[in-house]
Amino acid sequence: MLNGKTALVTGSTSGIGLGIAKALARQGANVMLNGFGEVEAAKAEVAALGVKVSYHRADMSKPAEIEDMMKAAAAEFGRVDVLVNNAGIQHVANIEDFPVDRWDAIIAINLSSAFHTTRLALPAMKAANWGRIINVASVHGLVASAQKSAYVAAKHGIVGLTKVTALETATTGVTCNAICPGWVLTPLVQKQVDAKVAALGISNEEATRRLLGEKEPSMQFTTPEELGELAVFFCSPAANNVRGVAWNMDGGWVAQ
Repeated sequence: MLNGKTALVTGSTSGIGLGIAKALARQGANVMLNGFGEVEAAKAEVAALGVKVSYHRADMSKPAEIEDMMKAAAAEFGRVDVLVNNAGIQHVANIEDFPVDRWDAIIAINLSSAFHTTRLALPAMKAANWGRIINVASVHGLVASAQKSAYVAAKHGIVGLTKVTALETATTGVTCNAICPGWVLTPLVQKQVDAKVAALGISNEEATRRLLGEKEPSMQFTTPEELGELAVFFCSPAANNVRGVAWNMDGGWVAQ
């Protein structure tokens, strides 16, 4: 389905980003990875699916580095056909205790970076009259949780950016949609499980059960593979007129 096309996935050396990169590669897309995880292992996993793989270590808080990454992708592959904005960081604290530098970093990486990649990818997508922009938001783009002011603000912002991008491309072959996962067992979430283990002196299983029980009625994690398949659907002809949605895969979290 995506043979000969190129996907750029930010924050894709592990977790959700890598899951989406692999799902797109299975459809034949060449992939540019980005992130600070196990780079060689991630490249090998994607390359094993029989596509070309590249990597750029752009720091997503730095517009100049993002620009360099987009130029590198265009130079190597021609253009970015599928842009997946996935890079994200988290910090948990009450608003009055929230470190200002953490707020700035979360807004830069979780929100502003998607604006920069999108503005740089759109001209070539519009010229080709085909493109897919997929923003990995979060259930926190739709509802809030205490102590996550920057993350929730950024993810609500991503949902808003998704809608505007969809409206501006509505009469073209370019679409923009957001994926809003609930709990996904990524390194970021495992840290929250570990924190519960340490704070409450309980087992990993019990901490996991409590974490899911607070928010997710299904009592199960969404997987990176499931999110990858939703990204594949957004790239398919069946999704040609799916525009500006914030699609939650959250085990019923937002339905409550």
